[in-house]
Amino acid sequence: MPNDRVKAFSASKRVVQLGLPARVEGGARQSDRDLLAQAPATFIDTTHFDTVRFPPPAWALDSFVEAAKDGALAYTGYRGHPDVLEIVAKSLHAFTGVPFDPAAEIILTPGTQAGLFGALSALVNEGDKVLLVDPDYLFSERILRFLGADVLSVPLIIGPQVEPDLRVLEDLLQRFKPELLVFSHPNNPTGAVYAPAVVARIAELAIQHDIWVVVDELYSRLVYDGKPFTHLAALPGMRERTTTLFGPSKTESLSGYRLGVVAAPAPVIAAMEDVQSITALRAPAYAQHVLGPWLREDGPWLAARLRDFDQLRQLTVRAFRSLPWLQLFPQDGTAYVWPDVSALGQADSVVAAAFLREAGVLVSPGYQFGASGRGHFRICYARDEREWAPALERMVAILDRFARAGGLPGRTA
Repeated sequence: MPNDRVKAFSASKRVVQLGLPARVEGGARQSDRDLLAQAPATFIDTTHFDTVRFPPPAWALDSFVEAAKDGALAYTGYRGHPDVLEIVAKSLHAFTGVPFDPAAEIILTPGTQAGLFGALSALVNEGDKVLLVDPDYLFSERILRFLGADVLSVPLIIGPQVEPDLRVLEDLLQRFKPELLVFSHPNNPTGAVYAPAVVARIAELAIQHDIWVVVDELYSRLVYDGKPFTHLAALPGMRERTTTLFGPSKTESLSGYRLGVVAAPAPVIAAMEDVQSITALRAPAYAQHVLGPWLREDGPWLAARLRDFDQLRQLTVRAFRSLPWLQLFPQDGTAYVWPDVSALGQADSVVAAAFLREAGVLVSPGYQFGASGRGHFRICYARDEREWAPALERMVAILDRFARAGGLPGRTA
């Protein structure tokens, strides 16, 4: 039988749109597969947290096993088990100050990533203009392009205090009348925690221009030194227009349990339920019960984890700051640093490839997070200290070699 159509297969236009505009040297987009093809047999993957060195709290497995003993819990409604939703609503109220309705304003998703896809699918029509902070979470723009949105970038001002350029935000709102603003807070990849006044101004502009907002607060518990954190939905006039993403995958190392939580106005949750019903049906039913102790019973555990992360942060910052030409502004949240190596004159994809081949360390090239991310890379320092210190030494040595070849000053002691 003829099979010309099969032989001539190409991905759908929607899938092709997942490919971001070329941002690497020479205009060729390097995929993760291309980068990993250069990997040695063993390497350190800093694109995510080390869940061996930083395992989940003990209550996670206990809660999962207890739920899995009861086969009646294998199926739930698309939004989640009503008992879990009730508990999560109370926990979020205590955490954010917002009294979310468990039956109407919360949905459990198979990971925060699925929550992001479901929220954007519920809110975005093809051709809509959507504002996205740049740089920001690497999959937000890809999802928006998959949905056919016209993405407009709001640049971050990079310095000791990283924050969105509010003048550009206001200008874009006035000129283009967008439907939606999307951003992460704390910011992924920089780790920035925005000052309360900045978040308040974002709220004022959203209300003034009558737009929806999706804010990814996945890292909102990973904040150091008592830095104040403002939940956007808690500000006056914002609950009815804000969709907030939460989850235990990073702070509590529960990525393998595939759990996300979305709190949003009731019509948005209803639309997200429709999306979830045709994709994943529900969050993993037994895993849902792990959210019972979440946010409520792990205060001392979280404090200890933050101390460990902060020590690793200081170790990482000291290593990179031995290079006098490198710019690094460590921020107050997440477990990421965002070094600026643009002084090398090398594409970030080239630097990332050298790290992988020669140092055995996989990092995330900056171009993946937005056009303004070029010349940077993101590193997750939530690693085993015994392997991380020598890995840092190898990476700094590679950067130093690039620098000396380009006439930049060498590393300091």
